[in-house]
Amino acid sequence: QVQLVESGGGLVQPGGSLTLSCAASGSGFSITSMGWYRQGLGQQRRLVASVSDDSTEYTDSAEGRFTISRDNAKNTVTLQMNSLKPEDTAVYYCHVRIREWGGRRYDFWGQGTQVTVSS
Repeated sequence: QVQLVESGGGLVQPGGSLTLSCAASGSGFSITSMGWYRQGLGQQRRLVASVSDDSTEYTDSAEGRFTISRDNAKNTVTLQMNSLKPEDTAVYYCHVRIREWGGRRYDFWGQGTQVTVSS
């Protein structure tokens, strides 16, 4: 089983920056992708950005402002968020997709960290 620890959420003014980090730990598996999703009030949980072994993906609203990076050696993923807007306000969830040694794949989610963009 994988365990996720998220950090970096908080309150920031419009135009400001925040950095979210997620660290995964465990054994008996390999991580195939890591990323961040967000869910605003009354909204669906939606992808913000993710990175796998061979690709990086951003939602349209994030591309150009946010940067996702992955450190495979440390099993961490970092989301650098710049030029934040009020509409970025949401609970952000770390997501990992793993493959067990036996070949079965699973998805795991962090507990969520609040990001609030307000003046």
